[in-house]
Amino acid sequence: MRPTPDSLHNAAAARLRAQIFAGTLAPGSFLDETALCERLAISRTPLREALKVLVAEGLLRHEPRRGCFVAEVSERDLDEIFPVMALLEGRAAHEATRRVGGADVAALEALHQRLQLCAEQGRIPDYYEANYAIHEAFITLADNRWLAQVIGDLRKILRLARLQQLHAPGRLQQSLAEHMAVFAALKARDCNAAEQAMREHLLRQRAALRDIARQQPSRLTP
Repeated sequence: MRPTPDSLHNAAAARLRAQIFAGTLAPGSFLDETALCERLAISRTPLREALKVLVAEGLLRHEPRRGCFVAEVSERDLDEIFPVMALLEGRAAHEATRRVGGADVAALEALHQRLQLCAEQGRIPDYYEANYAIHEAFITLADNRWLAQVIGDLRKILRLARLQQLHAPGRLQQSLAEHMAVFAALKARDCNAAEQAMREHLLRQRAALRDIARQQPSRLTP
């Protein structure tokens, strides 16, 4: 069966998205359409449709008469995105707590035990994976497709920044404590406490990133 135009441009968008997230296509880099057509083995029409998808997602920016560039995330962007994410994920925690069942609590217990073990052993990459699984679990339990969609869109933008907030001194244990506070509120079926704890967790992530940014050496020559 021959690929349809839709499947071609969706496949191209997926490949380009993966390269952006991996850093192969670096922030600010120009996308040469001719080279991309050759590399992806597709014609210009599905490529341009793929680029439109990524522009709509915020992963690329289009400049008239110049073409597409990989989007860059500024400190101002982070300042504006994290409070929104805190509101959205806080609401997800509220709805998840309202809907959670006994089997769900047991599954979350296992995820939090995994998170704690990763923190104790200092396995930051594994901690990130467990952390992501927990956030996804709350969104799944919230069972609100609009929340899931908007959170997913904003997460794509944040992935451009390749954030490493767990490398801030003391942040790993702080993050673990924040997660355990959210989970404790969920187990107590306290929707408002779960929402507030999740909001604080997201806002403290931003604070940790600011601390890391302040510690970066100046690029100006003395």
